[in-house]
Amino acid sequence: MKRINEYKKLFNVQGAIDLKEIKTTYRGLVKKYHPDKFQDEQEKEEAGEISLKIIDGYHFLVSIAPETKEANLEAYTKTIKESYIEDFKHKSMLMEITFSDGNVYEYFGVNKALYTKFLNTPQRANFARRKIFNSFIYRKAMKASELV
Repeated sequence: MKRINEYKKLFNVQGAIDLKEIKTTYRGLVKKYHPDKFQDEQEKEEAGEISLKIIDGYHFLVSIAPETKEANLEAYTKTIKESYIEDFKHKSMLMEITFSDGNVYEYFGVNKALYTKFLNTPQRANFARRKIFNSFIYRKAMKASELV
């Protein structure tokens, strides 16, 4: 959740994410912080770091936007219904699940107590379908083939 709030603040997003608004803000920020605009090496380096953060933030916010989720809903539904959970990780409030079809999804806001229940249940896939998959903000992190 911290990452979501950090990027929303960077892009001055209040409430739901609007792709048009994000794109407009992104273009403005990239122009403002483009390293080629600066002469001083230190300023150029700082602008480069800020630019990378802007680019990462843009891709992140687009990936969790309602329009993106809606466009990918059919593939996501197929993954959570037909694939089994191959691997999972939890750190802070982020849970990452790797599915047998190679897709990796991140779920934001999954607390330690819920994760512990997930670990202790004999039917992890069923538990995740009921309590995690459609209850938290999620995004497709990558396909396993991208890891290689």
